[in-house]
Amino acid sequence: MTLLDTRPGIAATWRALTAKTGVPVDADLAVTRLGPPLRLEMAEWFPPERVEEAVGIYRALYPDHAIAPSVPLPGAAESLAAVRAVHGRVVVITSKLGRLAELHLAYLGIEVDHVYGDVFHAEKAEVLREIGAALYVGDHVADMQAGVLAGIPAVGVTSGPCSEEELRAAGATAVFADLRPFPAFLEGMISVGRAVSGD
Repeated sequence: MTLLDTRPGIAATWRALTAKTGVPVDADLAVTRLGPPLRLEMAEWFPPERVEEAVGIYRALYPDHAIAPSVPLPGAAESLAAVRAVHGRVVVITSKLGRLAELHLAYLGIEVDHVYGDVFHAEKAEVLREIGAALYVGDHVADMQAGVLAGIPAVGVTSGPCSEEELRAAGATAVFADLRPFPAFLEGMISVGRAVSGD
């Protein structure tokens, strides 16, 4: 489930990386391409022989620069409460390292049941199948495709790099600007499920 807008913090980390390494990175451009593994973006700015070094430096800078500026998406608290109200589990599945995602959640006091980090696209689908997920919320076309591959509905939010049109084309069941409509959407899904099952 996508819960945070990490763009401000990630932009700050890219700027810190530029200051540390002397390699100019357009942080504003980099945050328009969030979602895929970090090494892919790093390769846009650093020569191949320096990518691993730069990834290490970036991740070392991340806790001091990315955590505090990042904020919950509007509706995040209400969405978590809605999932809990129907006895659901909240799981974060991200291409970010799990320990860094956990720092974000701890800083904001957001409790989830589990964090799966360092996974992307089909790897996310594998996790979704493994945990028996019923619904996936993401902000990238690869998230929508992961939901499709896992055989579950995927909800897109346009807080990331992808437009509503892109998310829908990738298989999104619904697309929202943020999480505020999600509780009503979840209740609608559950109501339809009850009607189909005859409950």
